[in-house]
Amino acid sequence: MPSLYKIILKPIFDFLVALILLCILFIPAFYFTIRIFLQDFSNPFYIPKRVGKNKKNYNMIKFRSMVVNADSSKVDSTSSSDSRITNLGNFIRRYKIDEIPNLLNILTFKMSFVGPRPNVNREVNLYTDEEIKILRVRPGITDISSIVFADEGDILEHSIDPDLDYNQLIRPWKSRLAILYTEKASLFLDLKLMILTLYNFIDRKKTLQIISNILKNLDAPENLINVVLRENKLVPTPPPGSEEIVTTRPN
Repeated sequence: MPSLYKIILKPIFDFLVALILLCILFIPAFYFTIRIFLQDFSNPFYIPKRVGKNKKNYNMIKFRSMVVNADSSKVDSTSSSDSRITNLGNFIRRYKIDEIPNLLNILTFKMSFVGPRPNVNREVNLYTDEEIKILRVRPGITDISSIVFADEGDILEHSIDPDLDYNQLIRPWKSRLAILYTEKASLFLDLKLMILTLYNFIDRKKTLQIISNILKNLDAPENLINVVLRENKLVPTPPPGSEEIVTTRPN
């Protein structure tokens, strides 16, 4: 049964913080809107469909970090060497500036500050019955996996098939971390993850150590705690709820 925090306190907390941040970040947001527009005189916003809570689609709103019509390639996973990323896009992606417009989705209760990252329909259609649990909470701007796999682009760099490699190397652990979050969400955990999202830019190694300790306190499985430390190379692994490694990319 959902806790009082998830039902009432979390939405109120999200709304109030989003409202404050919108006021603080209005001028920087306006600046980047103009900068992105002046690159190619096209829409500075990227508004794709994403799957939200209870499998309902919504429009995610981000600053555009790629060339116009980048979606036409039908590649959902992005490596750091992806030629679709603009010069300015590299900067705004690295420092999560592209997420600022999503404050509007938080204000309208489509997203949360902390929650599993939203996915596209063709990826969600690959979910196992266990992974469907991820959709019982609102998607977020950050979560445990967003911090742990902040280097996702580097992991997929030079990949021949980024979507397949994502499903084999990253998805299994991101999904496990997302499921764990849906079970353990609390105000204290959310505050820690929001702070760690920023601290990750300063000292990544220390951040991962702190997260591993958090997972220990949440009674997470040992293999998940070890992956969070990111000391070993990722290997193809079945997603939660399956015994088979994904061998085909989503259509």
